[in-house]
Amino acid sequence: MLFNSISYAFFLPVVFFLYWFVVKRLQYQNMMLLIASYFFYACWDWRFLFLLMFSTVLDYFTGIMMSKSTSQAHRRFWFWMSVCVNLGFLGIFKYYNFFIGSFTDLLSQFGLTVHPATIKVILPVGISFYTFHGLSYVIDIYKNKIKCERNFVDYAVFVSFFPLLVAGPIERATHLLPQIKQKRIFNYADAVNGLRQILWGLFKKIVIADNCAEYANMIFNNSSDYSGSTLVLGAIFFAVQIYGDFSGYSDIALGSAKLLGITLLRNFAFPYFSRDIAEFWRRWHISLTTWFRDYLYIPLGGSREGMAKAIRNTFIIFLVSGFWHGANWTFIVWGAIHACYFLPLLLSKNNRKNIEIVAKGKLIPSFREFTQILTTFFLTVFAWIFFRAENLTHAFHYLAAIFDKSLFSIPPIFSIKMCIVFLLVTAFFLIEWINREKEFALLQVEVLNKKSFVFRWILYITIITCIICLGGSTQNFIYFQF
Repeated sequence: MLFNSISYAFFLPVVFFLYWFVVKRLQYQNMMLLIASYFFYACWDWRFLFLLMFSTVLDYFTGIMMSKSTSQAHRRFWFWMSVCVNLGFLGIFKYYNFFIGSFTDLLSQFGLTVHPATIKVILPVGISFYTFHGLSYVIDIYKNKIKCERNFVDYAVFVSFFPLLVAGPIERATHLLPQIKQKRIFNYADAVNGLRQILWGLFKKIVIADNCAEYANMIFNNSSDYSGSTLVLGAIFFAVQIYGDFSGYSDIALGSAKLLGITLLRNFAFPYFSRDIAEFWRRWHISLTTWFRDYLYIPLGGSREGMAKAIRNTFIIFLVSGFWHGANWTFIVWGAIHACYFLPLLLSKNNRKNIEIVAKGKLIPSFREFTQILTTFFLTVFAWIFFRAENLTHAFHYLAAIFDKSLFSIPPIFSIKMCIVFLLVTAFFLIEWINREKEFALLQVEVLNKKSFVFRWILYITIITCIICLGGSTQNFIYFQF
C-alpha cells in the first residue's frame, strides 16, 4: 500500500477512527496497530509478511534470553546469533546476487568462466529498515542501555508500526517503545499538525518528485542522446526528485504517526540549505546517519583515537552507508565520494562548524552563505549521478558527456510543462527556505508573523489543487527498493 494511493486515503481514516473512538484501551489500541501494520505490509506481498514476523520473533526472544543469561558468554551467543541471522537474511535477499556477480566478474579477469547459481526473488520491501530496528534493539540490550520488552505485541508494534515500516525513519527502542507502552491521549493540535505534514509530504511526492522524475528518467535513460547541459539538468532534476520523494515519504510517515499520538524521529531538516557536506549529512536521512554514528562509527573509536583512525572510520561508515542503499558498485562509489567530500572538513576540524540554521532569523543569506549552499548542492548533485546511474559504466559515460563543449549549449528539451515544473520547484524551495527554522514547512503557517485563517486556507486549497491537477505520473517511492 502506497502513501500516495487512494487505498491509503481510506486506510488511514479508518485506522484513526477505530483507534481513538472504538478501541480505547491501550492494550487493544496496540493490538489494532499491529493488525493494521501487518495488513498494510501484506497489501504489498503477503508472503513476505512471514519474514517480518520471523525477524520480530527472533529479536523478541533474543532480548529475553540475553536478559536471562547468567554469563557473558551466553549473552554473547544470543547476541551474535541474532545479528548473524538478521544480516544473513538481508545478505541473501539483497546482496547474494551482487556478491556472486562480482566474484564471477573477478574470475573472468583471470580467464576463468563459471556459472554460479543466482536467486530470482523480489527484494522484500522495507527489509533494510525493519532489520535495523531489530538490530538497534538487540544491541542496546546487549550493551545494557535498555531492558528487554516482554510484551510481544508492544515489541512487534515497535518493529512494524506501519508509518515507518517500509521506508523509515529508522527508530530506536529507547525512543519509540516508551510511547507504545504509555497511554496516549488525543491532542487536537498534534493531529492538525499531522494533517499539515501529510499534505506537505504529498505535495513533495506527487507534485515535485513525480514531475521531476519524468525528466530525470527521460534524460538518464537516454543519456547518450543529450548534450552536456541537458545532462546537468537531468542530474538536478534527480537531486530534487530524490529529496521530494524521500523527505515527502518521511513527512507523511511522521504526520500519520502524529494522528495516532506517536512522535517519530525527524528524518530531514532542509538538507539542500547546508553550507558543507558535514551539515548536509546532519540534515539528510538523519535516522540512518545517527544509526551508523551510534552503532558503527563510535564503537570503532570515532575520532577519539587519532586522525588516522578517524579517517578510516569515516570511510567505513560512508562506504557501508552506500552499500546499505543497494547491491551495486554505484552506491559504494557514491558513499566513497561523500567520504572524500567530508575528509577536508575532518582534517581541518571544521566538520562541526555549521551547526546553527543558515541565516537564522534572516530572510536572505549572506553572499558567503549563498555560495556555500550552492557549492554544497552541486557537490551532492555530482554524487547523485552515481546513485541514479544503472552501473559504473553508465555513470562514467554520463559524466564524460557532461564535460564536453555541449555543456555550454542551451538544453533543447525545454517545453511549457518543464517551465511549469521549474516554477513549482522554485516556489517549493522558497516556501521551504522561509520556513527552514521549523520542523516542516507548513507547521504553524503564518504571514507577516501573524496567524491568518484566510491565508492558511488559501495555501491549503492551492496545495490540494496542485496535487490534483499538476501531479506527475504516479511513481513508487525511491527508497522502497532499499
